Amino acid sequence: MKEMIIKKDALMNLLTGRADDCQVFAPVEVEGSLVIKEIQPGDEITISSMNTKASIKETFFPQRERLFSYDLSKPGEMKEPPFSDRKRIVFGIRPCDAKSLTVFDCVFKGKDYPDPYYIDKRDNTIVIAVGCNEPSTTCFCSDTGAGPFSTDGADLLLVDLDGSYLVRVVTEKGESFVNENTAFTEAGQQQAETRDAIVDKATKAVHAQVNPDKVKKKLDDGFDSNVWDIIHEKCIGCGTCTYLCPTCHCFDIVDETTGTTGERLRIWDSCMYPFFTLHASGGNPRKTGKERMRQRVMHKFKYFVDNNEMVACTGCGRCVKYCPVNLDIREILKQIEVS
Repeated sequence: MKEMIIKKDALMNLLTGRADDCQVFAPVEVEGSLVIKEIQPGDEITISSMNTKASIKETFFPQRERLFSYDLSKPGEMKEPPFSDRKRIVFGIRPCDAKSLTVFDCVFKGKDYPDPYYIDKRDNTIVIAVGCNEPSTTCFCSDTGAGPFSTDGADLLLVDLDGSYLVRVVTEKGESFVNENTAFTEAGQQQAETRDAIVDKATKAVHAQVNPDKVKKKLDDGFDSNVWDIIHEKCIGCGTCTYLCPTCHCFDIVDETTGTTGERLRIWDSCMYPFFTLHASGGNPRKTGKERMRQRVMHKFKYFVDNNEMVACTGCGRCVKYCPVNLDIREILKQIEVS
């Protein structure tokens, strides 16, 4: 894999300089929280050892997205939002978030139901991930097939070498980006050795906690297991885990109208909400927290594996870190594994 070097200040200048001809999304501190947003004049890109509070999800799958607008006084007339060829750069996301895009690709770029809204954003975006030199205690990315320096879903992967980044070129899009900018130079042997030491240390810091293969075997025959009577009891159904999760993709479709005009919107939803599966008849196949928790776990660690041969979890640890009742998905999976 081709490796290059770029000074940190040179990369920051390159990114801010590109904001005129393309959209640049990067971590920025807003009201004390690190978030991914489109950078504006005056914004300071912040790369710290801490991951962003919210994931990269909204950049590709907005929380509220207009699908089309209409006017009932003009039957048959429908206006879709224009698809832009404007290029986008997503910089500074962690490998767990880059990995989540491979999950979204399975959902929104599948051959049966391709989603043009997602595909437009994905195909026009260069994803530049930054490896985790200091993984958090809530991280379990290595257990889910990723890792602190995974290249899955990224076009370029950066390794922090203090004053510079070692750049691993992953895709053709990434190679084109590097070739277009003279600030990149070839990496040397000493820099490669430093990279190896950093990667080795960080990888060892992510201790094995979950075995998705063993969990999957339990889930294959565990739909009626007694374990579901226990593990849901702590959950209050707030949906924090869903909204912060980089791979959750449940949505609802609603129409907002004023007079004869309206627009159809796609908005985030959560399988942890009691009305998520409520039928017009009043029936609800997941009327209790038990059924909803079972659905969430089964979808991520069984159904998605059955359909796509990967778990729908990247081990980012956000659901562990920000759950208001300290419900730990790792502990849930351990209970299932030994049930």
